[in-house]
Amino acid sequence: MSSFEILKSNGDLKEIIKTAFDSDLAITGDWGYTKETATVIQSSTVPLTQFEHMFASMRAYVEMNMTLEKADRYGSINVNIKKTIEAKEAKLHFHKVTYEITAMKEEIYATFINAYKEGYGKASFDLTAHFEARKKSTLHREVTHWFEISQVA
Repeated sequence: MSSFEILKSNGDLKEIIKTAFDSDLAITGDWGYTKETATVIQSSTVPLTQFEHMFASMRAYVEMNMTLEKADRYGSINVNIKKTIEAKEAKLHFHKVTYEITAMKEEIYATFINAYKEGYGKASFDLTAHFEARKKSTLHREVTHWFEISQVA
C-alpha cells in the first residue's frame, strides 16, 4: 500500500486552503491527524458533516495529488465517511471521523477513461472486464480526521 506524507501547516492552514482551493474557510489549527493537531472549525454556513467531508476531501487531494511528483499523483479521489465518534475533553468538543478514500493513479485512470471512450458500444469491448480491471487498480485507504468543533457545536 502507498504511504503519504503527513502534511504540515506551520500555523497557515487557512491560507494554504485559500491558496490551493480558493476557499475561505473559518478554520485554525492543523490538518487533523491527531486530537493534538485537530482542525478547529470556527464556524460553518453548511452542515457540520458536510464541512468535515469537504475538508477531508481537500486534505486527501493535497496528500495524494498536489504534493506529489506527476508520475505519483492520484486522481479520481473519493472520500466516504465510515464513522464519527464524539469526544469531549474539558470545554473542548471533538469529532473523530474515519473516512475511506479510494483513488487511482492519474496516468492509469486516464488510460481507463480513454479505453472506455474508445471501446464503449463496440462488440469487442468487454465492459465487465474493464470495470473489474479498474476496481483492481483502485487504492483504498482508511484515514482519521480530528475536528475540534467547540465553537460550532
